[in-house]
Amino acid sequence: MDQQAAMRSLSEERARDDGAAAAPKARSNKRAAPARNARLRPAQLRAVETVCQLIEQEIDGEIERQTLASLAETVGLSPWHLQRLFKQALGVSPREYGAARRAERFRAELRETGRVAEATYGAGYGSSSRVYENADRALGMTPATYAKGGAGARIVFSVADSPLGRLLVAATGKGVCFVALGECDAELEAELRAEFPAARSIERDDRAIQDSLEVLMAFIAGQTPHLDLPLDVRATAFQRRVWAELIAIPYGETRTYREIAEMLGRPEAARAVGRACATNPVSLVIPCHRALRQDGHLGGYRWGLERKGRLLGTEAREQEV
Repeated sequence: MDQQAAMRSLSEERARDDGAAAAPKARSNKRAAPARNARLRPAQLRAVETVCQLIEQEIDGEIERQTLASLAETVGLSPWHLQRLFKQALGVSPREYGAARRAERFRAELRETGRVAEATYGAGYGSSSRVYENADRALGMTPATYAKGGAGARIVFSVADSPLGRLLVAATGKGVCFVALGECDAELEAELRAEFPAARSIERDDRAIQDSLEVLMAFIAGQTPHLDLPLDVRATAFQRRVWAELIAIPYGETRTYREIAEMLGRPEAARAVGRACATNPVSLVIPCHRALRQDGHLGGYRWGLERKGRLLGTEAREQEV
């Protein structure tokens, strides 16, 4: 999670709360998800901001290790109350926030130096074992593999007919890593290989992918509104935040790129949100088709605007039933 963006979000929310009584703003008639922290009072937002700062200081080595109890005591709340308040404001617990910040710094150090040991201590981990214990959650692969751009991954895939044309689904041993739609199997396989040029092997295995393929086929057909598939994807901290917001959009609803940016506390980052949608490797599972332009038009979609429109149409119809 981007700590500066989180702080900016909290500061902007306090400013809105302070000025709401004097200058109420007309609400847009467009359907939009409210900000997570929209109902928090200024004092509550300040408490969350203080906890974020303490977590940053712990990662920097400026203060001793913090627990939920010690953080709660500092801001004058019970641990249970702080946990609930923090999650309401930022969508994650204090522990998850700290883990995300460490992982973000670790990835940055690893990309810069290519050395796991230096990145480990630069990110505030006590030992390299802590990094490898959390590697799947933080990176989707081990640190050494990530430093080499995912080299050595073994990927299997399958292709089948779907209501939207040919559907390719690929996965590692940890989860789905790529989903593509098109008309030509050869072109879809080329897309897969371009996405993972350093993979150790990419082989077709219809049986291994069958379960994931069936779940996605049912989703496209509107037979199931929810996808619960394990993923193995690489992403920057910002991409992960955007993708989490996309997953949070209810079935049958949409958000504009700007609305998603505002949810992240970065209203100026609508274009960056669009890029994060465009680089989503697991379309459908992460529903980037639910992101629209500010004027309500479809915007872009890697697999074609016609498919995007049909996906949204199916979801809207199923939601009305």
